[in-house]
Order: sequence, then C-alpha cells, then structure tokens
Amino acid sequence: MDQPQRLIIRNMVCDRCRAAVRQVLDDRHVPWTHLDLGEVELARPLDGPALDGLREDLRQAGFDLVDDRTAQLIVRAKGLIIEAIHHSGPTAGRVKLSTLLGQGLGRDYSSIGAAFSQVEGITVEQYFLLQRIERVKELVRYGDLTLSEIADRTGFSSVAHLSAQFKKLTGMTPTAFKDLSGGRLPLDRVG
Repeated sequence: MDQPQRLIIRNMVCDRCRAAVRQVLDDRHVPWTHLDLGEVELARPLDGPALDGLREDLRQAGFDLVDDRTAQLIVRAKGLIIEAIHHSGPTAGRVKLSTLLGQGLGRDYSSIGAAFSQVEGITVEQYFLLQRIERVKELVRYGDLTLSEIADRTGFSSVAHLSAQFKKLTGMTPTAFKDLSGGRLPLDRVG
C-alpha cells in the first residue's frame, strides 16, 4: 500500500486559495486526504510526470510547490500564523507565537525563528505582528467592533498599544485608516 505524500504549497493563504487548489487537484484527478493552508496530503505519491503537471497547474493558478526543507518550514509557519490570526475566530490574536509554531511544526521555536529570519529577512515575531495589523485593518474596515474589542481580538493589551503599533507600521491611526479607501495587503504579500 502506498504511503501518503505531503506537498507544501506557497501562496495558499485563504479559503479561496484552498478552493482553487482543491479544483486543481480535482481537475487532475489527484486523490487527497487532507488540505490545509500551505499544504496538501495526497492519498498516494505522484510519479515525476504527474507531479510536474500538478506543479505547472498550481503555478498557473498562482501557487508554487516548495521543495526545499527550510522553505517548506517557512511556508508551514506562515500558514499556521495566517490560520491563527485570520481564520480562528475571536481569540485568534491571543495565541502565543512560540507555542503555536513549536507545537504546530514539532520543532524548537528558536530554530524556527532563525530559519524564518534567514529566509524572509524579518523575524517571525515581526511577521506575526504584521499579520495582526492586517487583521486589525480588516476589522476596522468592517466597523462592527470598537477599537477596544479589536485590540482584544487581535491580542493587543490595550487600545493605546494597538494604536501605537498601528501608527508605527502604517503611519496613521486606526481611525484615520478607516476613513481611507484601500490600504490592505494580500496576505501572501505581508512581510
């Protein structure tokens, strides 16, 4: 019996990305058992030509298969962070980064951080903060929550802390941002 094959996919950052990858897999009749942000587990390994075809179809859809182990680690770390910040509900921002990555990747947090900094040119903590700020932008734009509620949901200790970090990274206050059109980044371009 064939062992499953796990593939790491770059630029897979949202539910629409999952749907697009699922469509590519279905169009190629590739059976899979698990599909998550940044990765898919195939029911059985693909041979070289089938894997090359899948790689090309994913590339045409805006994704990329990642082969390098360090790059795979970074893609998986980004996927865990994006999932925690943008897709995990009201307590998303209060997750402890070292626990999230250490448990999620089964590696020592310091080695993850060192690899992330080397490959991305910023620390994993900076990336985490940038993702939290993108989530703040989204919540501010919706206008359904107060700044206090947004600070709580995104893991900032207070509105003052949120506002200071927001201004430091965007050059404006959350209130000024709300009145501005545009201003959000695609999640795969953060960092």
